[in-house]
Formats: sequence, structure tokens, C-alpha cells
Amino acid sequence: MKTLRQRLVPYGLLAPGLIWLILFFVVPMYFMGELSLKTGSLESGYQLTWATENYTDAISNYSTQFGRAFYYAGVATILSLLIGYPLAYAIAFKGGRWKNLMLFAVIAPFFTTYLIRTIAWKTILDDASPVVSVLKTLHLVAPDGRVLATSGAVIAGLTYNFLPFMVLPLYASLERLDQRFIEASKDLYASATQTFIRVTLPLTMPGIVAGVLLCFIPASGDYVNSTFLGGTNQAMIGNVIQSKYLVVNDYPEAAALSFTLMAIILVALLLYIKFAGTEALMGEEEEAT
Repeated sequence: MKTLRQRLVPYGLLAPGLIWLILFFVVPMYFMGELSLKTGSLESGYQLTWATENYTDAISNYSTQFGRAFYYAGVATILSLLIGYPLAYAIAFKGGRWKNLMLFAVIAPFFTTYLIRTIAWKTILDDASPVVSVLKTLHLVAPDGRVLATSGAVIAGLTYNFLPFMVLPLYASLERLDQRFIEASKDLYASATQTFIRVTLPLTMPGIVAGVLLCFIPASGDYVNSTFLGGTNQAMIGNVIQSKYLVVNDYPEAAALSFTLMAIILVALLLYIKFAGTEALMGEEEEAT
């Protein structure tokens, strides 16, 4: 029979995290939700009037920026997966004694701030940069065209900045993969492609799901890449929220936009769980078989 102290241990372990979440997530979310239903101005003060039109205006006035944010984040996430999976696979299975060095190379960009990394890309994609000259030589860019201030530049910046968030969970999932499953597949005369599609890929699905979520969710709300690498036509919903908070000082609408963005992402995630199931989400189904 467990003693009282033993029964309280799990709650004690959970307490720091719960307190942190309550103080720095739940409480701010409450005040931001309340603010989203207010009207007024910074000078006259804000009054709680249950202004639900803040939400309808947020969706109707900025649907283009919402769509652009999800499109850019989706493409960047797919590119990160296509680049990150082979990279994580190579590190996990072919890295050998260079594995730690390769992992360090993946996380090395984190030693530089997010802002500096993005500004560096502005230099790389500048009209006079060698990279753009090579692209023009290869006729991938028109002679009088440019790369900076285009949607491609924003997606490239998002892909670069969030690639480590895709590689690390994929590497962790591949590293834990039981090699006996792969050997059993080969013993059954499965080809390398069949082994990858029917064994490796399903068993690493938790890493794929984690990487997709870690890339897509923050990329959807990002505003730094579109600010420095895009033009006025590449503004994402994060740019609108940033402008509402810091330039226009329209706090209620900025809060409504933030809640709407969070709600859309949350609904999409819940729909995925509903149709795919939590087993598929976590890869338990494949592991059980």
C-alpha cells in the first residue's frame, strides 16, 4: 500500500510545470481573451462590451493574410520534411563517429539569434549576391528579376529557420528504431524501398508528426521572415498582429486575431486527431503490429 508521501510525489513533480503554465499561459490567455471583447482606444481606455465583431472583422478583413500564412507555413513544413528526413536518416544510420559533429551542425544555427539568421538570408538573397547571380546564370531567375521580396524568399527563410525543429525529432525517432524490424524485413526478401515504406516510415511516424507540428505551428504565426525577406505583398497574419499591437495600438483586434489564429490551428489539429486517431498520431498502431 502506497504511503501518503508516495501518492503525492507525482503531484509534486507536476507542480512546477503546472504553476509555470498557469502563470505564463492561462492567466495571460484569460486577460487577452477579455481584451479581445473590449472596445475603445489606448487614450480613452478599453471597456468590456462583448464586442464579438472583433472576431468577425478579423476573419473578413484579413482572410488573405490568414491564407498566406498557412500556405507559406505548409510549404515550408513540407520542404523541411523532405530535407530533414534524409538528413536525420543519414545521421542516425550513416553518421558513425561523425554523428555528434553532424548533430552539432544541425543545432549550430541556434547559437545565433533568430533575427540575425533571418537578416543574414536578406544578404544572401540580395539582388547583388553571388547566389542570385548563379540563379540568373542558370535561368532560374529572369535577368531583370529578383529573389528578395518574393514569396519564395519568405518560404526559404521559414524552411531554414525551422529545419532543426524537424530534424531533431526525426533523428530521435530513427535512433530508437529497433534494427531487428529492418533485418526481419530483409530476411523476408523485401527490397530497400519496401523496407523503408512498410517498416521504417510507419515506425518513425511519431517523429514526423512531432516535426510537422513543431514547424507548422510557429511558422504560421511568424512575422520576422516576411518582414525582412518579403515585401508588402507577402505579409502574413503575424505581421498584421504585430502591427495592431505595436504600431496601430488596436489591442482588442490584435487579441481577436491572435485567438482566431490559435483557434484555427487547434481545430485543424483536433480534426487530424479525430480522423487519423491518436494511435496513428503517436505511431502506437504500427508498433503494436
